[in-house]
Amino acid sequence: MQERNIQFKYFAYERPEDLPDEDLALLTLARKTVENAYAPYSGFRVGAAVLLEGGEMLAGTNYENAAYPLGSCAERSVLAAAHAQHPGKAVLAIAIAVQNDKMEIVEPAAPCGGCRQNILETERKNNHPIRIIMHGESGPVYVVEKGADLLPLAFDETYL
Repeated sequence: MQERNIQFKYFAYERPEDLPDEDLALLTLARKTVENAYAPYSGFRVGAAVLLEGGEMLAGTNYENAAYPLGSCAERSVLAAAHAQHPGKAVLAIAIAVQNDKMEIVEPAAPCGGCRQNILETERKNNHPIRIIMHGESGPVYVVEKGADLLPLAFDETYL
């Protein structure tokens, strides 16, 4: 038997204002989009924004449904919109902002497993890593250089 470790690095910025300008602009769009989230059941609102090659930005939100789990995550919503509206353009980065109506979230919330798989699939489809920028309502901002880092031992097309 061998013991193996999976590690990845991420960057922790003390506050959003410390981000590079392009990342801050994307996070600002995600933060603004949180206000449009439809989360009447959980009160957990998510806004996501993507940066496409060429500089265009798109945003999306989570959209809950009383028949769980039929709702849509913000990350998957915006990735699907990017593919539908701009096929062939690589997604360079995704910013994720969260808000909870019941309490203040002071740590970044990482994407769920399904969203991680969609980010990985988008990276592979476009042959380009996606930088992931995550922020709570306050506190630090975490930046991961590629989605594959958030989904080690991923299931992908090589198994099909």
